[in-house]
Amino acid sequence: MKVIICEDYMKMSKKAAEVFTGQIKEKPDSVLGFATGSTPAGLYQELIKACERGEVDFSQITSFNLDEYYKISPDNEQSYHYFMREQLFDHINIKSKNIHMPSIMMGARAPIQPQGGAGALAPTQAPVPDGETKDIKQFCTDYEEAIIQAGGIDLQVLGIGKNGHIAFNEPGSSSNSRTRLVDLTQDTINANSRFFDKIDEVPKQAITMGLATIMECKKIIMLANGSSKAEAMVKALEGSVTEEVPASILQKHSEVIFIMDKEAGGLLS
Repeated sequence: MKVIICEDYMKMSKKAAEVFTGQIKEKPDSVLGFATGSTPAGLYQELIKACERGEVDFSQITSFNLDEYYKISPDNEQSYHYFMREQLFDHINIKSKNIHMPSIMMGARAPIQPQGGAGALAPTQAPVPDGETKDIKQFCTDYEEAIIQAGGIDLQVLGIGKNGHIAFNEPGSSSNSRTRLVDLTQDTINANSRFFDKIDEVPKQAITMGLATIMECKKIIMLANGSSKAEAMVKALEGSVTEEVPASILQKHSEVIFIMDKEAGGLLS
């Protein structure tokens, strides 16, 4: 376990980008795991810049995302599918067939024309089925199988919630959990309501990779910024390993790097 405390969010993002670009240069056909939200957005901007400068090539990369709201259209601006295209995929030369999202609905939104000649992408393909999945358990099993068939995730980026959750693995999630459909807690629904016009529009369920799935990633980066994450980082890094703080399970991972700004790391001993 390695802990890196950076001066600010920008430097945190640059440091994370260094790890990602290093991974891609070392293994051009790496399998990368992505997360959504404001925390990794800076990382994605740095990766786009590196791609535009010709410093990194995503043409052989395969990607998997951690989670997605259940029963939300990829065209919805609050979907994680939409987020990833806006923030990263439509601006780099990753192949559409190699993008995997745990989404149950297909979208038809035309992709943004990437800058720097990366080339336009078609809408995401496998393993997203047409329409709504009738057998959600089978869909989740297929997502796990797709990860295995790709050779496993070489490098996964994670964020952390104020209560220590990672992806949609809320406190109490089993350490043996796999990709599955979960009910969102009221706290999570309330926290996410700021992105929607009304709280009633916030999805009540999501599909998420499980803790066991995440722990099988070969390398992990956890990002955290801001004082609101400081207490969670103390519990994750210095507290007991407990299912009540899902992120604490990362203490058992052999190759994890915690990268944070000084505010998020302000309470660490």
